[in-house]
Amino acid sequence: MNAAVFSASALSLPISFSKTRSSKLIRKKGVKGEFRVFAVFGDENVLVEKKSQWGHLFDVEDPRSKAPPYKGKFLDVNQALEVARFDIQYLDWRARQDLLTIMILHDKVVDVLNPLAREYKSIGTVKKELAGLQEELSKAHQQVHISEARVSTALDKLAHMEELVNDRLLPGRVTTELDKPSSSTSVSSLELDREKTNTGAKSLNVSGPVPPYSPHLKNFWYPVAFTADLKHDTMVPIDCFEQPWVIFRGEDGKPGCVRNTCAHRACPLDLGTVNEGRIQCPYHGWEYSTDGECKKMPSTKLLKVKIKSLPCLEQEGMIWIWPGDDPPSSTLPSLQPPSGFVIHAELVMDLPVEHGLLLDNLLDLAHAPFTHTSTFAKGWSVPSLVKFLTPSSGLQGYWDPYPIDMEFKPPCIVLSTIGISKPGKLEGKSTKQCATHLHQLHVCLPSSRNKTRLLYRMSLDFAPILKNLPFMEHLWRHFAEQVLNEDLRLVLGQQERMLNGANIWNLPVAYDKLGVRYRLWRNAVDRGDDKLPFSS
Repeated sequence: MNAAVFSASALSLPISFSKTRSSKLIRKKGVKGEFRVFAVFGDENVLVEKKSQWGHLFDVEDPRSKAPPYKGKFLDVNQALEVARFDIQYLDWRARQDLLTIMILHDKVVDVLNPLAREYKSIGTVKKELAGLQEELSKAHQQVHISEARVSTALDKLAHMEELVNDRLLPGRVTTELDKPSSSTSVSSLELDREKTNTGAKSLNVSGPVPPYSPHLKNFWYPVAFTADLKHDTMVPIDCFEQPWVIFRGEDGKPGCVRNTCAHRACPLDLGTVNEGRIQCPYHGWEYSTDGECKKMPSTKLLKVKIKSLPCLEQEGMIWIWPGDDPPSSTLPSLQPPSGFVIHAELVMDLPVEHGLLLDNLLDLAHAPFTHTSTFAKGWSVPSLVKFLTPSSGLQGYWDPYPIDMEFKPPCIVLSTIGISKPGKLEGKSTKQCATHLHQLHVCLPSSRNKTRLLYRMSLDFAPILKNLPFMEHLWRHFAEQVLNEDLRLVLGQQERMLNGANIWNLPVAYDKLGVRYRLWRNAVDRGDDKLPFSS
């Protein structure tokens, strides 16, 4: 893509309102691989004196003193977006001043027409004053229309810049030989190159019935249960990749995972009991150890029978399984909350949606002020621009303007830390600026192609006394279900349309960055690529 050089006037920055300045779009030949913005700042000396009774409603700080320090410089993509965002802030302030001018003039008209508030005036004097005020009002209304046009133009240009940034983010169709890659081309050499050179074409297609799960997606450690839910005499039945499993503790106290189907007559083993580290089938009493070997067959001769088992480990309060055929990795990722946090709730829910759709939703925060208006985002304002800032090769970062850090941890885990001042209220512009925080863990286990087992853990770095209050677990569950229900009605609608052929990633935009990266990672896993994207 040829480099494009924009002047700040093309972004409607606070330059002089005289007609001598105009928007300029300069295309620079011979430069490839980036676009640049050249910032030119002007002066605006029009100030509206706030003497109206409505003045406090318009007491918004003049943003011109905080203009980005890029005068006379060529800017990269992120700096250009910062300039565009400032432009919107300036135009908002300018429009407020224009509207305040009209209100002040309205006050003056009322004063002129109110004989009780003023000394007696002749009709000629009143007419003269009204004529002057009418002319001023006309000019003020004209200025409001100009401001509206400027805001509209600035928003269009901001959307264009978002598209340019999106072009750098999303792999698309290019007009070179890359359109026909060889079968040996990997995602690291193709999709990541396209991420830098795409032309904005649609690039993700998630539509139609969910295909069978790739065997490559199974070659990861999956968290499936919380340690607190697995006692010595209990069991936890789960579905994973459309297969039934049951987890219980063996004689040594260590967890094991076996197929939840008796070898005798296919009865579900979780309907039975756990006796001395063995799970007993409720039909004829056959008993199995954690490695799947049948240890007892009452009323008949003991045969050599074994049901399938999976590698199963316990670490940091969670039970993990390895459902794939490859040898399991020797290390498990840590899902512990950061230092200083206390775990307050651990919840498990089964949800009627495919796990990829649920991950898409969890990795998206831009929907919060529209979807979660009755829960945690109640009262949130809608920002003019939402961004997710992340390293060029990574699956973690932070949201702007929200004080929220977020990470996707393969294969199905979302970690987030939220800066809060009190329940439902955000505080500061980054988590480091906040005094108190909420840490969340979401695990989206793929139970089947239309069901997800969700493990949710909530931790706080304040109010530890809440952990010891009775019924708090029920309160947290109630709140979590409220939030999930706000999402589910939308995601279920997406799923229905996806199954009927709609593409749920039809038109990604800039704030979809983390969700897009998850989908690119998932596509690479499904293909069996040796090198996965965003792995550093």
